[in-house]
Amino acid sequence: MKPAPSSGRLRVVLISPKGPLYRHRGGIWKKSLRYQPLTLTTLAALIPHDLPVDLRLIDEGVADVPDNLEADLVGLTVITGTARRAYELADRFRARGITVVLGGPHVTLVPDDAQPHADATVVGYAEDTWPQLLRDVWAGDLKPRYRQSPDLDLGGRPFPRRDLLPSSHFLTNNVFEATRGCVHACDFCVVPTAWGRKPFQKPVEEVIADIRQHGARKLIFIDLNLIAHRGYALALFRALIPLRVQWYGLATVLLADDPELLSLCSRSGCRGLLMGLESISPANLKQNHKSFNSPDNYGLVVRRLHDHGIALQGCFVFGLDEDEPDVFLKTAEFAVQAHIDLPRFAVVTPFPATPLYQRLLAEGRILTHDWELYDAQHVVFRPARMTVEQLQTGVEAAWRHAYSVGSILRRIRHSPAPWAVRLGTNLGYRFYAHNLSRFYNCDWIIGRAPARPETVRQQAA
Repeated sequence: MKPAPSSGRLRVVLISPKGPLYRHRGGIWKKSLRYQPLTLTTLAALIPHDLPVDLRLIDEGVADVPDNLEADLVGLTVITGTARRAYELADRFRARGITVVLGGPHVTLVPDDAQPHADATVVGYAEDTWPQLLRDVWAGDLKPRYRQSPDLDLGGRPFPRRDLLPSSHFLTNNVFEATRGCVHACDFCVVPTAWGRKPFQKPVEEVIADIRQHGARKLIFIDLNLIAHRGYALALFRALIPLRVQWYGLATVLLADDPELLSLCSRSGCRGLLMGLESISPANLKQNHKSFNSPDNYGLVVRRLHDHGIALQGCFVFGLDEDEPDVFLKTAEFAVQAHIDLPRFAVVTPFPATPLYQRLLAEGRILTHDWELYDAQHVVFRPARMTVEQLQTGVEAAWRHAYSVGSILRRIRHSPAPWAVRLGTNLGYRFYAHNLSRFYNCDWIIGRAPARPETVRQQAA
């Protein structure tokens, strides 16, 4: 085991590697559509005060990782789509004698995939394990794997160190978190596989205190399902009302069926929500354990949200087993007719270890384990009722239809958002819709035969 640094201080660098969508050079999204990530600033706040640490944060979406980076310890947070880049960086650092730690959703899903590239991996949430890992590094006793504490509590933690990332590079650093997890078990969702279905909650008073000390007036909640626990959501919304803030977040369509909760959500300052509508096929929703969604009610959901001054970013995925080649324009036109403020479309992605992945693997339908392609825009499996190329090009067609000038005008005249916001966000997504092919395509298939089912199984074993 490497000894503690002889300099008397531990040089720690935390890095968030990014894929092509968010890279600041040559990516689609620039500053105007990026908010400050919370993971690095949260980890920074958890560093024990009694350890002599010199800390640096690098978000590769807005800054380059120096070739001559000096560090004793590098920590990388990894999602599946950035795993290849993370492994590349990790291998480079380790070749120079730098200790590397890997954590994040991908590592939590498949820790054995990440372990060969790291001196240590962190599985699960790191509130307790990250401080212990740092103490072990200092003592020269780093363990190969750290697992989430079974009695994890989000209460009593320090506020994220948002000051450690340059606010000028982001649309906003008013990014907050009240809860983690989700009570649902959708087959294609990473959350229940990685962290289970238990929702974790920060004490409401601590969430409010964080907002107050940061001075946020317009903010984003990154919680995956802010209404997962109704009682908690009611308490949070009531506590937000006196702050007179405007906020945006994520929830499920079940919010629209709860008049009290929806009213409080609006009164608390909610002005926009992202919801996973997923499909206009009830059979698809049932197969993937999201049958609490009902396409027949999507229009009603939009109207109820709009009546309360809340805009909707509605997300759909393509490639589920009931989808046929006509699903793309049907779904896009459905989104236009339902007056969804900001429709979003993606390729359903079988993230490793999820029930969807396990099923497709067993059926011999996984085509590649190149994790960089697991970005919700590339097709990495064999669809049931169309070709790979039809699925890839169909997603682009849906984007272009929903964000044609005519479709934009048909949708945004019903939006409760201010006109400047309606136009700005829709024009931003229109640019995205017409530039997808620059970044996402099926070229990876050309000249590369799909892996045989038995080979894929061996790779996953």
